Amino acid sequence: MASHIALTPSARRLMMDIGAVWDDDIARHRDVVLNVYGEILRKSSNTGVSVTRDIPYGAHPRQVLDCFVPDDASNSPVMFFLHGGSFVGGCKRVTDEVYDNVLYWAARQGFVGINVEYRLAPESVWPGGADDFALALEWMQTNVSRYGGNPASVFAMGHSAGGTHLGTYAFDPAAAYFGRGLKGLVLLSPRMRADALPENPFAGSVRSYFGADDALYDARSPATHVGISMLPLMIAISEFENPLLDVYGLELAYRVASARRKAPRFIRLAGHNHISMIAHFNTCEDDLGQEIVAFTRYLM
Repeated sequence: MASHIALTPSARRLMMDIGAVWDDDIARHRDVVLNVYGEILRKSSNTGVSVTRDIPYGAHPRQVLDCFVPDDASNSPVMFFLHGGSFVGGCKRVTDEVYDNVLYWAARQGFVGINVEYRLAPESVWPGGADDFALALEWMQTNVSRYGGNPASVFAMGHSAGGTHLGTYAFDPAAAYFGRGLKGLVLLSPRMRADALPENPFAGSVRSYFGADDALYDARSPATHVGISMLPLMIAISEFENPLLDVYGLELAYRVASARRKAPRFIRLAGHNHISMIAHFNTCEDDLGQEIVAFTRYLM
């Protein structure tokens, strides 16, 4: 379906150069990465996948989803994706190519892909992201069979703030979803701790979603509660991360390993940054993708 196009050597050098100074100007570097990978993704063929857009799963205008269906879908496993955006921004199509590329990739692996948009802070505060995902999951359970999906074989993947919302859904006893309906969870550069530390350039966004009272942050952090769950889990961080996200990803892996007495599948994606970790899906770079396929395969 896709033509497996690679970064040019000069583009690869640019990614490494940006990575070395990623924290200096995250917004500008993000745009550079999206432009570089956008050129590649625009050349990819996505034939063999049908897309139905903006299907409502709730009453709010942002409670919509896109469904990506491979032509041969028949009782196929389902892969949800929740985008990032620091709780106050982001959407399911940050460009014409990203995040569609993640779901086209999922469809190429045999999944029915579901790309979820959700409400944002300050209109929606903790645990609103998890609540929206729960609504999307309810829609899926009733409707996905019409798209060739199997509602009994469901995985979810979240990036950055999207990973936070899935972590709350899976682990937080206050939200009380306990990961129901999921076979496995893939968290990509997730913010597993709420913090408004000086080194966090998105501290204001964290406060908008988790609230102004820092004393509540530990209890509202998914990492605090991972010991209560045995849901199969895969964690990935990039070499060049937004401040603290690599630390929190490592902490999550350690806490899961300590609680379960077995380490979860954990990937540190060399040469990638917080945005290219997502933008590279559906190109010839497939190390992370194959790890995800291996993680899900034995759970189906």
